[in-house]
Amino acid sequence: MLSTRYSRWFFGFSLVNALIVLVLVALGRGGDSGLFAILFFLGLAGACAGHNTFKSFTYTMVILSLVCLAMFFPIRQVGDMTLTVLIVPLLQIIMFTVGSQMSLKDFEGVIRMPKAVLVGLVCQFSIMPLVGFSLAHIFALEPEIAAGLILIGCSSSGLASNVMAFLAKANLPLSVTLTVCATLMAPIMTPFLMGVLAGQFVPVDFWAMMSGVIRMVIFPIMAGVLFNALAYGRVKRRTFVLELVAFAAVILLVQTILGTVGGQTGTFRLDTILTIALWVFVLPPVAGIVFNRVFRGHKDVLDRVMALASMTGIGVILTIITSAGRDDLLTIGLVLLFACILHNMGGYLLGYWSCRLFRMDERTCRTIALEVGQQNGGLASGIAVEMGKAATVGLAPAVFGALMNVTGSALATFWRYRPVSDSGEARVEPGKPIRAKADDGVGAEEPRR
Repeated sequence: MLSTRYSRWFFGFSLVNALIVLVLVALGRGGDSGLFAILFFLGLAGACAGHNTFKSFTYTMVILSLVCLAMFFPIRQVGDMTLTVLIVPLLQIIMFTVGSQMSLKDFEGVIRMPKAVLVGLVCQFSIMPLVGFSLAHIFALEPEIAAGLILIGCSSSGLASNVMAFLAKANLPLSVTLTVCATLMAPIMTPFLMGVLAGQFVPVDFWAMMSGVIRMVIFPIMAGVLFNALAYGRVKRRTFVLELVAFAAVILLVQTILGTVGGQTGTFRLDTILTIALWVFVLPPVAGIVFNRVFRGHKDVLDRVMALASMTGIGVILTIITSAGRDDLLTIGLVLLFACILHNMGGYLLGYWSCRLFRMDERTCRTIALEVGQQNGGLASGIAVEMGKAATVGLAPAVFGALMNVTGSALATFWRYRPVSDSGEARVEPGKPIRAKADDGVGAEEPRR
C-alpha cells in the first residue's frame, strides 16, 4: 500500500493536471486536454490508494481515466479486427472468475435467509427494469438508446455489488447469494423483460438472447466451478464426477430446449458439442490440476489473479464500448448521463425503502439497495454486441457502468462509517458506544477517545 507521503504527491500531480485542463478549456482548446484529463484521474487513483478513507475509490478513478481515454483517443479497431468482438470473450473470462470462486456455500443463504433472498430478487428484476422503462419514455430517448437503458435495468447484479457490500460492512453472504441467484436467473429473466419492456424500441428475439446469455454466463460459470473443484485438491473424486454428470445433463437439456422449442439452429452440430466439451469439461479441469501442482492450492494466489482478471476485463469492456459509441455520446451524452444517474439512484433508494416496507434490518436493507443499484454492465454490453448494436444499445451500459462505480464507492464509504451492530439496527452516535440488544450476545463497543 502506498504511504501517505506518496498519496500527497499523487494528489498534487492530479491538481497540476486539473489546472492544465482548466487553462486549455478556457483558451478554447478543450480537445487538447485529453492526456491531462487522463493523468488527472490516474493521479487521483494513486492518491486514493494511499489513503485509508478513500481507498475504495481507487478503481473508480482508474475507470474514469479509461473513459477519458475512450472519449479523447477512441480505439475502435486494430488492423482489420473490430475491438467489439473482444467483449463477449472478455465477459466469459469475467464469468469464469465468478465460477472459480463459487461453491455450494453460496446457496446456503437461500435456506438461511429465504425472505431476504426472495425480496432481493423481486426488487432486482422489478425496480430497475421499470425505472429504466419509465426514464426512457420521460426523456424521449432514441429507440436504440432507450433499449440500452432498459437493458441495463433488466440485467442481473454484478461483482461490483459484492465489493461494495464488503466495503459498506453490509451482509456480504446475502450479497453473494443474491448475485449468484440473479446471475443464474438472467438467461430467462433478461430476455423476457427485454421482450416486454424494450420490444417496442428494438426487435427482441427471446430465444436468441437466451442462447447468448447462456453462452456468455452459464457455461463459463460451469467451467469456473470445475476449475475450482480441482484447483485446491479438496474435492473428492466422486463429488467431481457428480458435478461433471450434472453439468453435462444441464447442457444437454439447455441445448435440447434451444434447438426444439427455441428453433435455434446448430445446437447439436458436432463442432458445437466439441467446443462446449473443450471449454467446459476439458480445459478447466486440466488448468485446475496444473494450478494445484504449481501453486499447491494456495487460495490467496488464485484470488488475486481472478480479481485482477475480472477488474481488467471490466475496464477493457467499458473502454471498447465507450470508444464505439463516442460520437453518439457527444450528441446525447448529458441527457443519457442524467437518465443513468436517476436510474442508478432510483435503484438504491427504492431497493432500500422496499426492504424497509418489509421490516427488514438495516444491514439487509443496505445490502439489497446495493444489489439493486449495481448492475452487470458487462453482461448488458455483451448482449448489445450480440444484437449488433454495440454503438447504440451499448451506450447506456457503458455510462451506467462508470457511474455506478462512483456512486457505489461513495455510498459504501458513507455506510462504512455508520456501521450497525450484529442485530442490524443499532447505529453509531458521536461519543456514544454501540450497544447491542440483550439477546444478541454482543458486548458494547467502547467509544473512540
